[in-house]
Amino acid sequence: MTVTYSLPKHDGFEGRPAVRERGSRGPRIFASGDLKLLSLALIAEQPCHGYDLIRRIEQMFDGAYSPSPGVIYPALTFLEMSSMVTCGVDDGKKCYSVTDAGRLSLEEQAVALEEVRMRIETSKRTLRGQDRPPEIHEAVYNLRHALQKHHGRWSPEETQRVRDLLNDTAKAIIDGPDRPPVSESSND
Repeated sequence: MTVTYSLPKHDGFEGRPAVRERGSRGPRIFASGDLKLLSLALIAEQPCHGYDLIRRIEQMFDGAYSPSPGVIYPALTFLEMSSMVTCGVDDGKKCYSVTDAGRLSLEEQAVALEEVRMRIETSKRTLRGQDRPPEIHEAVYNLRHALQKHHGRWSPEETQRVRDLLNDTAKAIIDGPDRPPVSESSND
């Protein structure tokens, strides 16, 4: 189940919706079907155990993301039930190999697989924060720290004040340097 949320409308600013898995700490890494397709491709490159597959995907993300067994093993079960992979036993562990049907599926989905790999590169940079300078990381840390220190003192007036500050800042970042920052007097 997913939960969709967005910033409230404020002074004409509308936030982009973000989708999160219920109970998770961040956005989904893979769209529906991406993990199965990627797993199939990796198994086609080299037969492997479920744990090996987890490590190979983690390496693709330079360690910034590691899929849990709770998502890998159901994907492997689906691939096996769909006759895309077969499962044998190697040293007491299940070892997955691609089938002819799996290879055919990969050929048919070559464009989709390339798109998954491109999204992985984008996600990897985002997860590792390579798309932001260190000064921005520090500022985001300071903001989170300030919000944590503010814990328990959320009157309706203070909630509105902090909400307005954050929304105004987000709008100023999106608008870029060409627009003057919003002053308190312009909100009246």
